[in-house]
Amino acid sequence: MQFLNSSFFKKYLLPGFIFQSVVIAGGYGTGRELVEFFLNYGPLGGLLGMLLITTIMWSLILILTFEFSRVFRAYDYRTFFIKLLGSMWFLFEIIYFILLFIVLAVIGSAAGVLLRDNFGLPYMVGVGIMLGAIGFLTFKGSNLIEKFLSSWSIVLYIIYGIFLITALIKFGPEIKKNFSQAIIIPKWALGGFKYALYNMGIIPAVLFCLNHIERRKEAIIAGFLGGLIGIIPGLLFFISVVGFYPEILPIEVPAVYVLQKIGSPVLLIVFQIVLFGTLIETGTGFIHAVNERIQSSLLSKGKVFPQWLRPFIALILLLGGLGISTFGLINLIAKGYGGISWGFFLIYIIPLFTLGFYKLRKHS
Repeated sequence: MQFLNSSFFKKYLLPGFIFQSVVIAGGYGTGRELVEFFLNYGPLGGLLGMLLITTIMWSLILILTFEFSRVFRAYDYRTFFIKLLGSMWFLFEIIYFILLFIVLAVIGSAAGVLLRDNFGLPYMVGVGIMLGAIGFLTFKGSNLIEKFLSSWSIVLYIIYGIFLITALIKFGPEIKKNFSQAIIIPKWALGGFKYALYNMGIIPAVLFCLNHIERRKEAIIAGFLGGLIGIIPGLLFFISVVGFYPEILPIEVPAVYVLQKIGSPVLLIVFQIVLFGTLIETGTGFIHAVNERIQSSLLSKGKVFPQWLRPFIALILLLGGLGISTFGLINLIAKGYGGISWGFFLIYIIPLFTLGFYKLRKHS
């Protein structure tokens, strides 16, 4: 715990762990996103998309974002995009809220299904537990959220490592065979590109912890490491499921499917507990970003953001997300996430690498 409070951890590793915490849940944690955007293009095609496209894009975007945030002291998305886009900043907020409700729908559906299908609990019990946990964390604020998200990420790394080792022991020949066939389906780069883009919509969930970064060198290192920290659990999972290609492609929750094939009840239970925690992580990160944006707006008007309003806003947003969760996990990820990628590309990525880069040079 002392390491988590160290200056080194908060400057260089915390932003990456917060980033990974928010990326992980819903489709990533269940494996659905990784199948949709990577394995659909073949074992080798998916691996290339993950390492050559997504990882490099994540690191470059995070580096520039962290530096822009540091220079302009923009630690919530309202301030960040006012500095970047000026009066047009609200365009990002529109797209962010679309993504927000899709993500909350995904994690709400996943939470209910997870506890119902594997622990025999009513669907709404899983949803209620997630609501209570997110409400509590958002009520407590940034300090506890930093500790919870980073600590749970370390636990998740351990479990994903065990997941990979077990899969290699049980299905090593099948994994090796599928990789050796070198299947690369066209548009693998587009899959990695779109996956990298839509995940950049979670940047608001990371901004609140960037106040620990004080120098350009720190922003560059933290951004580079953030891309790696974000992709490693996905890489471990991807290698594990390659042994089940192509029959795993239509499976709604690939992680549970593979764990059932492994046949370890203990690992299955532990993994699902950790997975449930990742749903809480992602929901907390997205909603905390909205609370920080509201607080920034009120402070600019000389007003105070009441602490009790934080969990209330969390409840309203979560209920809104649950209202659209009836569309199903696969449809939400395949259609909702894929389409919104281009919105972030136009409103965030292009302005960041043009206008943002210009403003940083001018400020220097």
